[in-house]
Amino acid sequence: MTALARPTEGRMIGGVCAALARRFGTSVTTMRVIFLLSCLLPGPQFLIYIALWILLPSEKNPRTAW
Repeated sequence: MTALARPTEGRMIGGVCAALARRFGTSVTTMRVIFLLSCLLPGPQFLIYIALWILLPSEKNPRTAW
């Protein structure tokens, strides 16, 4: 498993699904489908997504890092 950080490439909105997919070794598409299907169930999915967007650090870009 890799460190949980939002990637700079391959994200659509906040990169949360891409970070979770990378962490758990699944495809980004699969993780996005799981998230969309979970939205059909009652619960705080959007709040968790926003919280992860805020709390997860953005991946350092090696091209801009000194």
